[in-house]
Amino acid sequence: MTFELAIRLTEIFMGLAFIQHSLEHTKSFSSERALFIPRIILAALLVAGIATIWVTFALFGLALLILHRFQGPYNGGSDRLGLLMLSCLCLVHLAPTQYWKEIAFGYLALQVVLSYLISGWVKIVNPDWRNGRALQDVFLFSTYPVSESLRGLAGSPRLLWLLSWYVMAFEVLFPLALFSQPLLVAGLFITGSFHFANACLFGLNRFFWIWLAAYPSLLWLQERILVSA
Repeated sequence: MTFELAIRLTEIFMGLAFIQHSLEHTKSFSSERALFIPRIILAALLVAGIATIWVTFALFGLALLILHRFQGPYNGGSDRLGLLMLSCLCLVHLAPTQYWKEIAFGYLALQVVLSYLISGWVKIVNPDWRNGRALQDVFLFSTYPVSESLRGLAGSPRLLWLLSWYVMAFEVLFPLALFSQPLLVAGLFITGSFHFANACLFGLNRFFWIWLAAYPSLLWLQERILVSA
């Protein structure tokens, strides 16, 4: 995947993610609509490929205003990744040479890799994750819209133990996928399916779209590593 194509795909998927995030605020307070309706318009321009450089900077400025409005990234990881992505794209546009453009974009990819590795490590050192109790509590006590039939999974400790180790294993081992394109494609399919399942089961739809937007940077970085090797 070429650098230019990876940047363009990142812009498209990020724009679509921002539109989806912002639509939730169109029926909120007027102060929020004043922030998120312009965000929808700017994100649509980004998807369409219109004045992408200036639109990216405008979205970054708007993101700072949203941070001030909610006193931080109110939706946690998905908002942080969105801001990181915007920051890296702005640096790409500001960088004086191709070398520094690639450094800025590669930083985004490395942060995504670390997000999986650290998440897996935090789980694996937690005894409640190792014995399946943490996942059992998710189904038993979660405030997310888990159906009653799915809550019944809390009564299947062996299945939850297997699922817990499946999640921990692919998160911790994800960095190894950078050494092979087939492995990376498989890894992105697994992680994408994981985020999609979380969106369907727990309503964490923001994570699915914004993490999907970061995948072109990983595909580009992996190919760049092979070329340099």
